[in-house]
Amino acid sequence: MRNRYYDLLRSLAIVRVVVYHVTGWAFLTLAFPAMSVMFALAGALMASSLDRWGPSAVGRRLRRLLPSLWLLALIFVPAMLLTGLAPSWRLVFWAVPLADAPSNGWGALALSVVWYLRDYLWFVLVSPLARWLFRRWPVPTLLAPYLLLGVVEFGYPDAPGPLRDFGLYFGAWLLGFAQHDGLLRRISRRLLVAIAVPVGAAGLAWILTHQGPRGYDLNDVPLGNALWSVAFIMLVFGLAPSAVAWVDRWAPLDRAVTVLNSRALTVYLWHMPFVISLNGLLSGLGLAHSSALGLAARLAAVAVLVAVAVALFGWVEDLAARRPPCMLPGGTVRAPAGVAAPPVREAPARSTPAGEPASLSPTGR
Repeated sequence: MRNRYYDLLRSLAIVRVVVYHVTGWAFLTLAFPAMSVMFALAGALMASSLDRWGPSAVGRRLRRLLPSLWLLALIFVPAMLLTGLAPSWRLVFWAVPLADAPSNGWGALALSVVWYLRDYLWFVLVSPLARWLFRRWPVPTLLAPYLLLGVVEFGYPDAPGPLRDFGLYFGAWLLGFAQHDGLLRRISRRLLVAIAVPVGAAGLAWILTHQGPRGYDLNDVPLGNALWSVAFIMLVFGLAPSAVAWVDRWAPLDRAVTVLNSRALTVYLWHMPFVISLNGLLSGLGLAHSSALGLAARLAAVAVLVAVAVALFGWVEDLAARRPPCMLPGGTVRAPAGVAAPPVREAPARSTPAGEPASLSPTGR
């Protein structure tokens, strides 16, 4: 049975990611640290899959993850090769993103989102070992990524980005393990808040005193990001409502949550090329990014283009999930003629969580 609270969190995160990349508003990263939440949700789902399927869960997760990337690469890699990208054996990383795949100037911006799939892939691959360790030593295993992040921040500031990401986001992934095992629910609410509030306060203090180039943007302050995100995840998981039936009672919201979850990868992978291309196009038409009209035009245009991408390419997620492809999930199943039957909403498949990719800079998030 699906957890609609997880679905709601994932939907909010996806919308927040898109709005952030269109507007560049740094406060959104504090209001909702979407990517850490996405990794935590993914960790909870991975723990569930490992408990059910064992190590074969790795292959099942990769099957859900990679086809949408392959479609994107099929379109954009030839375009980059025709516009100056030098052929290289490293192009193989567009098929299996174990490392950053090569790109040219415009591709580095439009396809900057792929870094998330690289991290997700590694997290899936190490999850069987991490699950074994977490079951035996949950607290030390949970703390290990954050200790790694501390070493990187204070002793190895020039560390490769993937190593820093592992320290920052794999901790969120392991918090998903804790949520799946019920560890957060077993902590009393008073103790949970007593832990989360000081951790979050420390993270906020670090963010306020270590501004990055975009101000109080979590993506520029890894240590502050980690602490703030730990507190946020602990609260949204540990204080989760027992039910969110109201999501399904309001049909438009129910459909939106279903579509966003079933098409999470499509929205994630395709929104950034639209953001980059529209930014230049609308600026050329006199609609500045800094103006209210310019932002409104960008938000509306990105929403329309993402909807088109969902209609054109979303079926790949259906095939990856081994279900019949459809243009838009969450519709109704019609009863045969002459048979009275209430409409039943098609059950959405489990979706691969999306994260928070880079903003308008290939190094930003």
